[in-house]
Amino acid sequence: MKRRSPLEVGPGEVGSVEVGPVEVGPVEVGVAPLGPAEVDRFSAAAATKAEAAAVTADIALDDDALASAEAIDQRERAEKVLLHRLRGRSLSTVEALLVLNATGVDSGEASEIIAKFIELNYLDEAKLADQIIHSHNVRKGLGRNGVEAEMRRRKLDPSVMMDKLEELPDDEAERAIDLATKRIGQMERFDDQTIDRRLTGFLMRKGYSSSAVRLAVKAAMDSRGGGAASRVRFR
Repeated sequence: MKRRSPLEVGPGEVGSVEVGPVEVGPVEVGVAPLGPAEVDRFSAAAATKAEAAAVTADIALDDDALASAEAIDQRERAEKVLLHRLRGRSLSTVEALLVLNATGVDSGEASEIIAKFIELNYLDEAKLADQIIHSHNVRKGLGRNGVEAEMRRRKLDPSVMMDKLEELPDDEAERAIDLATKRIGQMERFDDQTIDRRLTGFLMRKGYSSSAVRLAVKAAMDSRGGGAASRVRFR
């Protein structure tokens, strides 16, 4: 008789065999270490990114530095232009500002330059007003109105202008008479009416007041010895 192996299942015993759960242990997935070539490649890539970032930062700094340098150069050019103009003649503050605006410098820089030049006495409106009085009142014989018109044309500060006009001597009538007396000597060939009209226009253009003009014309006409009698020259 053949002996049955304990591992063999006999007829009718299939259903009685219990199969236990199969236990699966943890599976370890290994990572292969990087070789020298891969390490060098990744290091090179990281270095390239760092270098690119550094170059970008340098470009930004260079742009800022360039813009700053250009601004400085523009300001220096503006100052040189204004200095060149001031060597030719004195300027009022408004005239100086117009010169700076023409150079393209921004308004903030222009105001700073004006303040700097005033502090250095390169711009002095009181001194400019004195120059106008000397050239137009003393040398050219202009009256108060004429001097004031020139100060306004040069755009002097109104407060400075008024202060300087108040300093003018109160001799406008005398100055007008002196001018009219000298001028009438060149009008001997005209009749009295023409002389009166021409003297009046001459003194008015000089900036003398109407009252001073009337006094001066009468005094000049009387200075001839013939009074105001009308004289007509016949050829």
